[in-house]
Amino acid sequence: MVRFFTEDIPFSLPERLRCRRWCKLAAGQEQRRLGNVNFIFCSDARLLDINRQFLQHNYYTDVITFDYCEGDILSGDIFISIDTVRENAAAFHATFENELHRVMIHGLLHLVGYDDHTEAQQRRMHEKEDHYLALWEHVAGSHAKTL
Repeated sequence: MVRFFTEDIPFSLPERLRCRRWCKLAAGQEQRRLGNVNFIFCSDARLLDINRQFLQHNYYTDVITFDYCEGDILSGDIFISIDTVRENAAAFHATFENELHRVMIHGLLHLVGYDDHTEAQQRRMHEKEDHYLALWEHVAGSHAKTL
């Protein structure tokens, strides 16, 4: 089950059902099933606190993923800074929605097992993000009800 929460900011994710279908489709294409995946939307300050407390990193980021997967079942908490998503959308000349979806699928890909520490891993992650962003449009189409 994919659920959506907010901490310390007012934010409401549009198209929640579509997002759930999209995550299920992505998980299936990665030969995984969805367990409990929680997207938690928060501020830069909250994500910085999490980064410091749990990862001992003293810098801002757009997403932090906590992996609780077992076998092929994806489960975890994906914290996303809405502040940073907005800033990155402007910096990369993308829409807020596109950048938000990129960060959401990035977190889900971490649960699948993809990493982004090296340049090669970053390239692979970006390719996967682009692939699943293209699928977002498919989920919006007439086939959305069957996914």
